[in-house]
Amino acid sequence: MTPQQLAAMIDHTLLRPEATCPQIDRLCAQALDHGFCAVCVNPVYVSQAVRRLTGSPVVVASVAGFPLGANTTAAKIEDARQAIDAGAREIDMVLQLGALIAGEKNRVRDDIAAVAEVVRAASPDHVLKVILETAALSPELIALGCRCCAEAQVDFIKTSSGFHPAGGATEQAVRTLKKLATPIKIKAAGGIGDLKTALSMIEAGADRLGMSASVDVILACEALSSRR
Repeated sequence: MTPQQLAAMIDHTLLRPEATCPQIDRLCAQALDHGFCAVCVNPVYVSQAVRRLTGSPVVVASVAGFPLGANTTAAKIEDARQAIDAGAREIDMVLQLGALIAGEKNRVRDDIAAVAEVVRAASPDHVLKVILETAALSPELIALGCRCCAEAQVDFIKTSSGFHPAGGATEQAVRTLKKLATPIKIKAAGGIGDLKTALSMIEAGADRLGMSASVDVILACEALSSRR
C-alpha cells in the first residue's frame, strides 16, 4: 500500500476536550499536506474546519451523542443537524450502548434510524458512521448492533469511540464486523498508534481508519516505501 492510498483511508482525528483553535488549524493543515480523507472534530470546531478545508478534497466529519451514546435521540438529531448545517459531510454517532446491552433492539435501531434520516436528507453524499464500542460487547451483542445498523441503513459501523475504558479497535473486532455487516463499510478507531497496527486493521477488513497519530503513521509508511 502506498502512502497516498493509506492517507486516503484515514480520518485525521482530534476529539480531545482540551483541543484548541490553533490545534484544529494544525489538524486541517496536516490533512491537506498528507491527503487524508477527512478531519474529525467536535461540533464546536466544525465551522472552523470547514473554512480551512473549503475547496479541498478533505471532508469534515463530526460527532453526535459522543462519547457515551447516552444522549436522547432528539439531542443526537440536533447534534447531527447542527454539524451538517455548519458544513460537516460525515457524522460519527454513538449508539445507545446500555440499550444494546439490555437487548432493546428496537430502541437502538430507532435511535440510529432517526439520525440516519437527518444525514440522508442532507444529500446522498453525506455519510453516517455508528460507533458500537466492540471492546465492551459480547459477540452476540456485536451481532445485534450490526443488525440494528443494517436495518437503519447506515454507511459505516465503527469499532470504538477511543474513549471507552474497555479499549479500542482490535483485528478480531474488525474481522467480526466485516463478516457480520457487509456491505456496510467498517471504520476501525481507538488505539491505532503506529503503521503496523494501521495496516493490520486494513488487512482485517477496515475501509476507514480513525486516528490521531495519522501523521506519524504516514511518515512511517513513506519511510518504508522509500526503502523498497
